[in-house]
Amino acid sequence: MKVVLVSAVALIDTDGRVLLAQRPEGKSMAGLWEFPGGKVEPGETPEHALIRELQEELGIDTWESCLAPLTFASHSYEDFHLLMPLYACRKWEGIAHSREGQALKWVTANNLRDYPMPAADIPLIPLLRDWL
Repeated sequence: MKVVLVSAVALIDTDGRVLLAQRPEGKSMAGLWEFPGGKVEPGETPEHALIRELQEELGIDTWESCLAPLTFASHSYEDFHLLMPLYACRKWEGIAHSREGQALKWVTANNLRDYPMPAADIPLIPLLRDWL
């Protein structure tokens, strides 16, 4: 089974809310909410992938020193196995906005379960809620 490495981030604002992005129509798992991030390209570290993805998807800049490893997900889907480190980030430049048509929502940790998420993301919620 193919292992796919995806890097994700819990962007945490000054009010302690976490940013979720909704997967757009036409993508697998469209309509589900997830932590921003994306595939780690060959030759890229998970941190550099996140920095790139945040710039591409949300128009914000952050730095490796601002990405704190928090936990990870390891989940088998039908046609691949996902390995996804989740980082926490409280410091970035710019205002997060949708650059790829995806809906964005700032959500309190206690309300994360109200948003349907991919199966791999769900076990991350209690860890994130406890950490915040």
